[in-house]
Amino acid sequence: MLICPQCKFENPNTNKFCQKCGTSLTHKVCPECSTDVPVNALRCHNCGTECGTVFWAIIAKEATGDEGVGRDEGVGEVTSPSSPSFPLPPSSEITFLDPQQRYQLLDMLPSLNNITEVEARVLDCQTYQISPIEAILGNQQSDMATPSVKANPIPSLAKLYIALQYQGQPGIPPIHDAWQQGDMQVVLIEDRSNWQLLLDLWQEETTSSLKILHWCYEMTQLWAVLEPVNCRQSLLELSNLRLDEDQTLALQRLYVESITCEPLTNSGEDAQAGTSLISEEPLTIQALGRVWQSLFRQSQRTQFGSVVHMLGDLETGKIETIAQLRSRLNEISIELEALTSETLPAINEKDTVVPTIVQSDEPEEIISKTDDMPTVVLAMQLSSLEDAGRTDLGRQRHHNEDYFGIETKIHKLELPKTRILQGHGLYILCDGMGGHAGGEVASELAVNTLRQYFQEHWIANELPTEDSIREAVYLANEAIYKLNQQDARSGVGRMGTTLVMLLIQDTQAAVAHVGDSRLYRVTRKQGLKQVTVDHEVGQREITRGVEANIAYARPDAYQLTQALGPRDENSINPDVGFFEINEDTLLVLASDGLSDNDLLETHWQTHLEPLLSSGANLERGVTNLIDLANQHNGHDNITAILIRAKVRPNLES
Repeated sequence: MLICPQCKFENPNTNKFCQKCGTSLTHKVCPECSTDVPVNALRCHNCGTECGTVFWAIIAKEATGDEGVGRDEGVGEVTSPSSPSFPLPPSSEITFLDPQQRYQLLDMLPSLNNITEVEARVLDCQTYQISPIEAILGNQQSDMATPSVKANPIPSLAKLYIALQYQGQPGIPPIHDAWQQGDMQVVLIEDRSNWQLLLDLWQEETTSSLKILHWCYEMTQLWAVLEPVNCRQSLLELSNLRLDEDQTLALQRLYVESITCEPLTNSGEDAQAGTSLISEEPLTIQALGRVWQSLFRQSQRTQFGSVVHMLGDLETGKIETIAQLRSRLNEISIELEALTSETLPAINEKDTVVPTIVQSDEPEEIISKTDDMPTVVLAMQLSSLEDAGRTDLGRQRHHNEDYFGIETKIHKLELPKTRILQGHGLYILCDGMGGHAGGEVASELAVNTLRQYFQEHWIANELPTEDSIREAVYLANEAIYKLNQQDARSGVGRMGTTLVMLLIQDTQAAVAHVGDSRLYRVTRKQGLKQVTVDHEVGQREITRGVEANIAYARPDAYQLTQALGPRDENSINPDVGFFEINEDTLLVLASDGLSDNDLLETHWQTHLEPLLSSGANLERGVTNLIDLANQHNGHDNITAILIRAKVRPNLES
């Protein structure tokens, strides 16, 4: 079946367009120039941008004796004009990895006659077609929390990826497809070959010692995950240690430990990047110490004193367990924090200190140093702040009562060894009510009143206080209320507006809202989170203890309980909150024309998450959101503001 990239509807393989939303199933849009490109093309024919879906293929001889074929009959062969099956001939004639001609080889393959494994990049020529592995995983995920893979007809190597994938480990590349024929197995995983090497960033002068400690800690986490499946060897290959866009440690692939723990490659006294640090002894955490020593040596970076002692204790066996190693990392981080506070200027904790090593699902939560897990904290700074906004009439309205405003100021200082960026952003979205010449007036008046207030009162390089933000909202309410009184408007004729407002100062943010316009936050680690809670009857009943299905069964469930303008300030109580931007974040302000019917909750992975990448165009992204809302909602005006804030550590070692 073909899965629509827009609405996720399951279509027959013969469909050229989604039968639910009409999206093309044979072409995709180039992210750079918006040209329609066939799904089986590696590059855009207009601008040359690589926009094909590429996977990393691992082709190996089966060592476990597991049986089963995860494909239709005949699948598993590598096709070429002259060689239809394994072993792979060293020929450039090979075009596809499978007889269905779905996976096109992008690299030449050597023969497997004298080696046990080869790797290659492959282009998925049927991007929207669900793979057998994806189908199995999808069915099992709907049936149980942790699937059993023992009975599945899939290769043994693939089972390792599946098992680890269900532990929620972003460091392990997700599996896409796999099959087996005879003693040969093929596994396709996410292609991370172009991700940044850990060694490259380790050796940069601007990389802080705290950041290095954090990577060491992440290795201990992965070690504990990989140990039960005998894949600790994956951490001992330096070229296998990669970083994602958040500079979080990730593996390019899994390496399974052999019984004798033989090295992957011949290693010299000074191993080069990509050299395995495996001895023929059974693996212990001493191997982690040798990896860290090699990273320091190859990066030509000086080891700081406490780390020298830790590595020595690791080598001599004084540190025997992962728990002891984590405890030592914690001690070093506390010591380093103390030294940093003595040598650096005073830091406003509210502005810069955020946790990075915590055992918590919420990145904002700071765990006490008395807990078992270490609490290395890294100061963060803004590295970029971008935004885009757009409003649309919708498909059923005759006039647009939505209004928005964006004001952004960026101050940038860049020197050979210093880069400072200060961002100051005000983002306001209002959804008016009261009909033509009513709702339009109210929403525009609210935006302009708030803009003027903060132009006068937001001067210093810090966020306004909660009292100041509330005062601004009350002034906007008063401006609309006075106009209602002046025009002697009454009942439903009284104009008003919702409000959602975001203020950003560097890595600090504040949000204020009245009504049902929303703020969402998207990060790679946390996914989509709704920050605001609608001011409506149904939500009010839920806060009173009524079950959601009963609360929203009321005919007035979606009626607003608060709005700016219809009544005086005593009738409104704006919600005001503060939060830190401590990882790359996409913030979305949305009117209900965009958020209705759980539209963003359903489509955030296709329309929001990709916008976290620096190369993604926000203007195009907001246009795509408007188009999506018109396809699935369209009953109301639609307004969206997107803000992409990217951050990085700002402490130097």
